[in-house]
Order: sequence, then C-alpha cells, then structure tokens
Amino acid sequence: MEIKTFTLPVNTKGANDIIDITNEVQKILKDTGLSDGSVLIFVPGSTAGITTIEYEPGLLKDYPEFFEKIIPSKSKYNHDETWDDANGYAHIRASLQGPSLTVPFTKNKMILGTWQQIILVDFDNRSRKRNIIVQITGQ
Repeated sequence: MEIKTFTLPVNTKGANDIIDITNEVQKILKDTGLSDGSVLIFVPGSTAGITTIEYEPGLLKDYPEFFEKIIPSKSKYNHDETWDDANGYAHIRASLQGPSLTVPFTKNKMILGTWQQIILVDFDNRSRKRNIIVQITGQ
C-alpha cells in the first residue's frame, strides 16, 4: 500500500464560490499509476469546504441560497465581534459543510456517480488562494 500526497492550488472569489475540482483530482490520481484505493480531498482553513454535487446552473444557485437561509450572512455572530472580520457566517457554513471527502477508486478511476462532481466551496467574504490537499492511498 502506497500513500502519495499532492497540493492542488485553487484561486477563489470567496462569497460562496463553488469550483468543480473533479477533473484536477482525477488527473492527479491518473498520474500516480495506482489502480485501487481511496482519494482524500481536504481543504485546510476554516472558511471553505469540500463535498459532491451535481455541478449544474440550478444547484449552483440553490446551494448558496440554502446556506443563506440557514446561516444568514447578515446575522450577528460573536466571532465578528472578536475578530472584526465579518465572516462568522463563513466559519459556521464551512463547519457544517466539512473540510474533506474520501472517494474510492478502481482501475485508476474515481468511483463517482454520473452527475456527481467534487466541489470546493469558499464561504469566506474575500478571494483566496486555497491549497487543496489530495492524499491517495492505494496499490
């Protein structure tokens, strides 16, 4: 069993920016030459998350609207009073979303559904350069 770790740099716009990183992760996997195992995709930081979604225009609107309903950006957050950075909502959204995802692979290809893409969601209130960690365990 081998473990290989890579960094995938991604520039984001912030403000619920949703970026499809499926192809980039698959390319990293393909370049390893490993046949079977799992891929861990992790975003360091506390204002972004990783998940899967059908990456289509309707859901790209629905998903941020959902978070705005349950964790409104204009509400009062104690974090904002502590740090005066107005992104308390981003921390809570990212915590709910989660920072990582594990996807199995076989024959050097991730096992994803037809309409299932891996996305990075940047909830922060500013643009960022995110360094996504892709750790592949396999043989």
